[in-house]
Amino acid sequence: MTTIMINGEVVEGDAGRVGALDAGLQHAVGLFETMLATRGDGGVEVHDVRAHLARLDRSARELKLSESLSLEALERDVRACAAASGLERARVRLTVTGGDLNLLRGEGGHAPTVLVVAQAAPAYPAEMFDRGVRVTVADARANPLNPLEGHKTLSYWWRLRELQGAASKGAAEGLVLSITNHVVGGCVSNLFAVRGGRLITPVARGQEGPASIPSPVLPGITRGRVLVEAEGRGIPVEHRMVSIEDVLGAEEVFLTNSSWGVLPVVAVEGAVIASGKPGTMTRHMIDQLGR
Repeated sequence: MTTIMINGEVVEGDAGRVGALDAGLQHAVGLFETMLATRGDGGVEVHDVRAHLARLDRSARELKLSESLSLEALERDVRACAAASGLERARVRLTVTGGDLNLLRGEGGHAPTVLVVAQAAPAYPAEMFDRGVRVTVADARANPLNPLEGHKTLSYWWRLRELQGAASKGAAEGLVLSITNHVVGGCVSNLFAVRGGRLITPVARGQEGPASIPSPVLPGITRGRVLVEAEGRGIPVEHRMVSIEDVLGAEEVFLTNSSWGVLPVVAVEGAVIASGKPGTMTRHMIDQLGR
């Protein structure tokens, strides 16, 4: 079942369309967030919704998409769409595009298109978390000098192609390197490595490290929850440039995103990570942040 809401109105499937001149369709001008919604005794909960919306708003302002998004209205739409879906676990995607190209060019008041779609959340096999997964190394490279990198824009085609390439090799994800050959993360995830009882993670855009160093790393929402958990447990965290050797020589490696939460990595291509099994810190994060 799919529930679609466009500009605040729930529409039937065939009517769930944007205009031919929408900037999101024509030039991939837009941002998106993907959230998990669950239904319980207290109603529908959209996990980390305000953190997702705050990230979208920051990107919209930095990239000049819009400086006047109503986060209250967006949250209302997201919650309403999730509730209207009737699903116990829903994957809720919020997309905000540049709207009509004529308006975007200054020929009228700028009005972004707001699209919310709720579908059944994917069910990941328990084996992925119990045994861990293998990842490949993507061919494409992320460019830290590209101002769109590190934002969740609609320009995701290259990442999806690399993800498909990983799947064709029987892998769950593809590790993306930067043009300087430092590890950025997965195609659709953030990366953590464990070495000497410390968490190591690539510097995210606008969040850690020297401000003079641009980063193509998305400041992930689940990534942020791992950092909070680490701080609360007194686990040291290093935010720095991460090499592939850091990953291959790690005691544990895991990936995070809002769909699967925390996912253990036990091999990169043909190289096994440590014992080849999910480690203690990874299992702790799964237990604490799993949904």
